[in-house]
Amino acid sequence: MANIKQQKKRIKRAEKQRETNTRYRSTIKTLFKGLEAAEGDDAATRARDLEKLVDRAASRGALHANTAARKKSRVQRILAGKSS
Repeated sequence: MANIKQQKKRIKRAEKQRETNTRYRSTIKTLFKGLEAAEGDDAATRARDLEKLVDRAASRGALHANTAARKKSRVQRILAGKSS
């Protein structure tokens, strides 16, 4: 355990950041499952929401930019598979 006051603050801040990042990643995984099960217009709406969340997570640093791009590409592949 840290003895320095600033380090104690940093530990608390890191824990909050870790929880936030985990929440983003978990929600994205859940939305992917919902997207794969969705049909028609519902799938398009879910895809749009999922892409927004991925962009938000990347801008906040919860996801690396390349990871976000890969996930958005996966969303488009899933949508293309549903339309054909």
